[in-house]
Amino acid sequence: MAGPDLVKTFLYTLNNLLQQEKYKAVLAVLKGFRNGAVYGAKIRAPHALVMTFLFRSGSLKDKLGAILRATYTHSRNLACFVFTYKGLRALQQSVRGQSLQSHSFLAACVGGWLIFGDNNNINSQINMYLLSRILFGLSRLAVEKGFIPQPRRDPFPLFATLVWGIVLWLFEYYPHTLQPSLQSSMNYLYHDSNTWHDIADFLIFNKPRTR
Repeated sequence: MAGPDLVKTFLYTLNNLLQQEKYKAVLAVLKGFRNGAVYGAKIRAPHALVMTFLFRSGSLKDKLGAILRATYTHSRNLACFVFTYKGLRALQQSVRGQSLQSHSFLAACVGGWLIFGDNNNINSQINMYLLSRILFGLSRLAVEKGFIPQPRRDPFPLFATLVWGIVLWLFEYYPHTLQPSLQSSMNYLYHDSNTWHDIADFLIFNKPRTR
């Protein structure tokens, strides 16, 4: 009975510790690390699975290795960023005695530089994803604050027009400026569809199967 009793005592002590207000800031940082790791894995694993099997050549072992590396990198980076951001924000709040908007900005800047400043495919995708959200958010905030007048018409059609016009222009004439995964997707959609030999690679396969 000593074993189960020891487990119960440990769990009781641990749960009691988690309820202590004085440890809340530190525990929130650790929980943020946990959530960052889990969320990063949940987001990257299915994306890496689909993109790898659609566009990557090589053996099954190579493909699975690429999926695991991408998932690990995304999960690790997001976990480390959340840990750094929440830790620095809590530290600034502790020093100043209050929470300021600048604390969030500075903590995120430091985390972004340390964690997402390395120029690789995973970080590039994440940063570009955030950039599109930032532009939307800043535009809405500018309207809310009165810096930009409320549009009389929905500006989304104009936005879509410019986005697709620019990205296809870049793809057709300056493809090297686009991210590799985007180049692969667009090659599949717009260039590979220009070539076929028979019904097999016209309707069933993208390219002739090598024997």
